[in-house]
Amino acid sequence: MRPIGTAQELERRRQRAVELMEQGESPTVIARILGVCRTSLYRWRAMARNSPEGLAAKPHPGPKLRLTAERLKDLEGLLLQGAKAHGWHNSLWSAQRVAEMIRRHYGVEYHTEHVRKIIRERLHWSSQKPQKKAKQRNAEAIDH
Repeated sequence: MRPIGTAQELERRRQRAVELMEQGESPTVIARILGVCRTSLYRWRAMARNSPEGLAAKPHPGPKLRLTAERLKDLEGLLLQGAKAHGWHNSLWSAQRVAEMIRRHYGVEYHTEHVRKIIRERLHWSSQKPQKKAKQRNAEAIDH
């Protein structure tokens, strides 16, 4: 399990632990202060001795994207065709419909809230609410 903290904070903690061990501090005391196992201290010291970059920060890359940039571009093209072109009765795209499109075309399932993030953050589309107009509306009377 990855410890809590940024990659830089964890690197500083490892470097400090190695410095204290080199100064002759007890590994048990260091482990208690830093909240780590003694075996980690010995491993860090060996890593620092083997190479100077041994204790370097290694940012966590996060999960692999299930929709690559290429697929995302392809999805945007599909969405630009309109919802009617893909079998829906009107031309509005909802997150639920986009999730269904992703599932149909790429075999990848997303929660609708995550699809909202994809639409907003990766496609840079904004949410639009359709204007509600009465079906019985009289345009001439409104103009007059």
